[in-house]
Amino acid sequence: MTARILVVDDIPANVKLLEARLLAEYFDVLTADNGFKALEIVANTHLDLILLDVMMPGMDGFEVCERLKSNPKTMHIPVVMVTALDQPTDRVRGLKAGADDFLTKPVNDLQLVSRVKSLVRLKTLSDELRIRADTARTIGLEDIAKLDSFEVPGQVLLVDGRGSSQERIIKALKPLAEVLAISDPQAAIFEAAENPFDLVIINDNIEDYDPLRLCAQLRLLERTRFLPLLLVTDGGNEELVVRALDLGVNDYLMRPIDPNELVARTLTQIKRKRYNDKLRSSVHQTIELAVTDGLTGLHNRRYLDNHLKTLFNRAAARGRPLSVCITDIDRFKSVNDTYGHDVGDEVLREFARRIRSTVRGADLACRYGGEEFVVVMPDTDASAAAAIAERLRGMIEAIPFTLPGGAQLHITASLGIATFCEGMETPEQLMKSADKALYEAKNSGRNRVVAAAA
Repeated sequence: MTARILVVDDIPANVKLLEARLLAEYFDVLTADNGFKALEIVANTHLDLILLDVMMPGMDGFEVCERLKSNPKTMHIPVVMVTALDQPTDRVRGLKAGADDFLTKPVNDLQLVSRVKSLVRLKTLSDELRIRADTARTIGLEDIAKLDSFEVPGQVLLVDGRGSSQERIIKALKPLAEVLAISDPQAAIFEAAENPFDLVIINDNIEDYDPLRLCAQLRLLERTRFLPLLLVTDGGNEELVVRALDLGVNDYLMRPIDPNELVARTLTQIKRKRYNDKLRSSVHQTIELAVTDGLTGLHNRRYLDNHLKTLFNRAAARGRPLSVCITDIDRFKSVNDTYGHDVGDEVLREFARRIRSTVRGADLACRYGGEEFVVVMPDTDASAAAAIAERLRGMIEAIPFTLPGGAQLHITASLGIATFCEGMETPEQLMKSADKALYEAKNSGRNRVVAAAA
């Protein structure tokens, strides 16, 4: 993992120390010795993270952070406030300014690297989501473009062996999340797998139980593999923390717990989870859009070409029947010419709805192009395919299409069917056979079903 990080501190020795540690991890490091210079660099340079000192002359770190977070162009850049101040009021002020995390001087190497890597990963996710959102807006897909505001409370599972500790953590997180506290690690695994949590906080105070075992089990399960984990342990227990991070734990806290630090780290992990969920959702929607006809909601030709190949090969390998029906709306051009394309589009949508209501769950219905539609029927022989096609034809003819404004239009359709048979070697041959049958249906008077000769 690499990233460009800006270190802001008015003391050269502090800058050099942080710069050396980050360079050792192969990060690209820029530096600034005051808030004004930092804002200038941010305005002109792509950055992934800012390490910001609080006590600086002219403009302190709180003001710099507030300016960054109030600017739409820079508000997405994670800011870690690095300070010698350890008063709770200072951390509260940092949170109000928009800080994403805290580091206390002198900065511990493990804390520095783990915090930086965690926030860089979060920045990578947010960047990807913003790019997808911009693309979606450009092509008019507002549903995908919507970024979560994270106003819905987070769902946190707390695994903690002591009631007093549970109460303190629940109280600290009350404005941010709904917390379910459990003392039994095995019960926690079941809860995490069965419910949509945003974060699991694991306190290592459970007697006679290794907290890393719980972390490992959560990372092994498919349903919890990407669920953020936050470990709570004693100060100085760095060996446990290193092993936890190796196992995939996302972050950690040292006791005694600072409530403000707990809030900041919890918020970061909830954001990570929701960004991940949003990205997976947008990927799914993008895939759906790539294989779905935008007008009718049926699968498109791209999907048909790929899926038919799979069904054809399966039918050939197993010796099972496979039938294809190609249907075409009769004289559809006259509908567009007489009533306009808006009415034509509504006819296509209604036609698709009738196909969807006629075919079975295992069948594949697609818009092939224009006014042509295809239904692929696995495990369906020629006689059954003919019956399904005839049922569809009858439904199209019998029920008039209602136009906008209430007028009714009588529509008919021609259908050609073909069934996989010995000698067919490719799905293209099957489609060509059905297409020839459709052509015959058109030429012999329309509004009929014609089956290809075996």
